[in-house]
Amino acid sequence: MFNVVCHYAEIGLKGKNRKFFEEKLASNIKKAIGFGNVKRISGRILVEMDSLKGVEEKLKNVFGIANFSFAFSSSQDIEEIKKKALEVLKKETFSSFKVNCSRSNKNFALTSVQVNERVGEFIVSCLGKKVDLTSPDLTLFIEIVDNYCFLFLEKIKGPGGLPVGVSGKAVSLISGGIDSPVASFYAMKRGIELVFCHFHSFPFTDKASLEKVIALVKVLTKYQFESKLYLIPFSSIQKEILLKTKEKLRVLLYRRFMFKIAQEIAQKEKARVLITGESVGQVASQTLPNMQATEEAVSLPNLKPVVGQDKEEIIQKAKEIGTFQLSIQPYNDCCSRFLPKHPETKANLREVRSEEKKLNVEELIKKALKQKEICIIKIQP
Repeated sequence: MFNVVCHYAEIGLKGKNRKFFEEKLASNIKKAIGFGNVKRISGRILVEMDSLKGVEEKLKNVFGIANFSFAFSSSQDIEEIKKKALEVLKKETFSSFKVNCSRSNKNFALTSVQVNERVGEFIVSCLGKKVDLTSPDLTLFIEIVDNYCFLFLEKIKGPGGLPVGVSGKAVSLISGGIDSPVASFYAMKRGIELVFCHFHSFPFTDKASLEKVIALVKVLTKYQFESKLYLIPFSSIQKEILLKTKEKLRVLLYRRFMFKIAQEIAQKEKARVLITGESVGQVASQTLPNMQATEEAVSLPNLKPVVGQDKEEIIQKAKEIGTFQLSIQPYNDCCSRFLPKHPETKANLREVRSEEKKLNVEELIKKALKQKEICIIKIQP
């Protein structure tokens, strides 16, 4: 039987709501690995399993985990702890070491410092190694918690954040570009479960663009285990905007329709907010006046997780989470069709509303939603 001890950070500050967060984290760990016994113990999540195959990579994708360790177990008897410590360290190559004990079970007879001293002294006498409390070659961690005692040598960094699902649900407007997948990642890291929404102009654009977005959502789904992706045809709406409204406002009107449709999906999915990958000043539609003109079209809040990041920061995160190489593949974004030569950068809200009144908004939205496709994407543990 193998033991994995998962530690959290922010969850420990949740006071009376802490149990809710712990239970969600335990549930998400179970979904991620697909096997083993997962349970809450004091300040930790314990996973007991027969195999460790693939476990490390899966746990690195579970938001809420600060770090985790593959641990050996011992009874809560100091002599047994010393024997287990010797057994563990005999297999390692090192010259200096230290013992770092954490004791949350205050009924245990010895203090953490006393455990450090007794185990350290025993290792010195048996292996002849040197104690170095400042920069040891190796640290032996001992945790005495509830009825358990765990020993381990490494704390593997987790992704941090909050367990997906504790903060409710949102609709993420995802394109095939770099920014929106990163924004989606940051939203999930704050515990938000995402429903994805993508607007396309197929068959006027190639099918590779759709396949690319599906591939991006598959990468992001490893953080929430299952995703729903709405594929919304947008060419009819674009055609109406092209024929009936001012050229300089096309992109803004595109985006207002996207927001309105996303809000309809959000209401159906019981989502509370919209998520977009906007970064202030990056393109013409992302100036403050233009963002205001877009968001005014809906009543739901719009969260922008990368709003204050520059392109290099977003690219770096995209590389870290594995979306960058997909995002830079050539694709036909529906917003790039019929782009105006001189797009508006300081939209006048009254003018935008006036132009929108030239369109049969409700009918166009109804038609687009009727022609939608829904993809369900699951990650097998």
